[in-house]
Amino acid sequence: MKQLNMDTDIDHVTDFSQIASYGVMTTPALVIDGKVASYGKVLKQEEVVQLLQKARG
Repeated sequence: MKQLNMDTDIDHVTDFSQIASYGVMTTPALVIDGKVASYGKVLKQEEVVQLLQKARG
């Protein structure tokens, strides 16, 4: 978040029912602004940065 100069909350969700509510059946998953951006793979830092930039413009 520092790299992108973004000030936002990050939540680590472990409750399966909350995870499933996004339609995610394979973890880990990344949800940005209520939309699933990635699931089923551990992302590299660069990949997370790209997904955040794409989602936040």
